[in-house]
Amino acid sequence: MEKTPKALGIVLAQCLFVLSVGAAFPSALQAGADELTIEITKKGLGKEVLITQGSREWYMLVEVTPENTVVVRQEKDHEKYLVDESETHDRPLAPVEVDGAITDYVNSVKARAQKK
Repeated sequence: MEKTPKALGIVLAQCLFVLSVGAAFPSALQAGADELTIEITKKGLGKEVLITQGSREWYMLVEVTPENTVVVRQEKDHEKYLVDESETHDRPLAPVEVDGAITDYVNSVKARAQKK
């Protein structure tokens, strides 16, 4: 029974931390409808990026295995897919190549989103 209060204290401390981060960076939590929100996540040896702006969504996954690399690109507005494509490379991309592909995609989406 002694471990339960300690575990509860850790959970409470984590909750307070999350709340304090939200208070320190309110713009990250309350992005406007016209602002791009960009989330990049590491996935194994690759990465994925999800970009949103209002009802629009852009997604790219670079999945790297020891044998190959699969790149998936999707774009949708509301629930309608405007782009849904994939390509397979016959070799694994190096980490610097994965980062470059993600950066290029983010910059491409930013440029296209500004034109609309």
